Amino acid sequence: MPTPHKKIDWQGHRGCRGLMPENTIPAFIHALQYSVTTLELDVAVSKDGQIIVTHEPWFNHVFTTLPNGETLKKEDEEKHLIYELTYEEIKQYDCGLRSNPKYPKQSSIATHKPSFKDMVVAVDAHCKKNKLPLPNYDIEVKSYKDWYGKKQPFPKDFVRIMLSEIKELGIKNRINLQSFDVEVLLEVNRQDPTIVQAYLIDNLKSFETNLEKLDFVPEIYSPYFKLITPKMVEKVHTKGMKLIPWTVNELSDMKKMIQLGVDGIITDYPDRISEISNF
Repeated sequence: MPTPHKKIDWQGHRGCRGLMPENTIPAFIHALQYSVTTLELDVAVSKDGQIIVTHEPWFNHVFTTLPNGETLKKEDEEKHLIYELTYEEIKQYDCGLRSNPKYPKQSSIATHKPSFKDMVVAVDAHCKKNKLPLPNYDIEVKSYKDWYGKKQPFPKDFVRIMLSEIKELGIKNRINLQSFDVEVLLEVNRQDPTIVQAYLIDNLKSFETNLEKLDFVPEIYSPYFKLITPKMVEKVHTKGMKLIPWTVNELSDMKKMIQLGVDGIITDYPDRISEISNF
């Protein structure tokens, strides 16, 4: 029977999407005032070969304001691909003034999609200034086969650019890379097998079937939280892996995950962690 006092790796999803504009520097810094140990984020690649923090490799119509001040229309989203814009151009799009209506507590703030380098430098500087522990970074390489060469580089180049930036920033001991795309995971393992990896899962296939797609055992198994069963917890831990589900927002679900024995929890609402800290 797992102990409810097990140390949990609390991860702020896209910074703290429930409270601040997702995947922005203000969101990551705001998340640090809560008990998060890891900041979760998504990345794409710009036209000038920089890693950009963004959930989609395009701009989302729900909260994007175009450089000319107009609202982005849904049908025009893919006319504004990250892969076809330089970082200087990307910074002209606002992604925070129009807060996401799905998250009523989300603040409205003028901000843009940052580069991965700018985000890490800003977050780490904030931590040092305020004498906070430096966070870990859970980085999702956003990749799908249909996007190769069109909305993103091919996995070999995507991974090369990502690993280069991690090395330049000197944060290899504070990151893990995650992806739904098996080709990305395989490529990371080829280029640097010492990188910690998480295998993202959103399918109903068995644990064994999913692992068969890889030629190595990643450090973390990360399924949608509703897929987790006691048997899965046992199998993952028997393999020496950690189990970190996404995205757990309700207190009742957080408590259930802890009771099941997960090793971490990814959430949009890190402000809720304190409500179960004594659970």
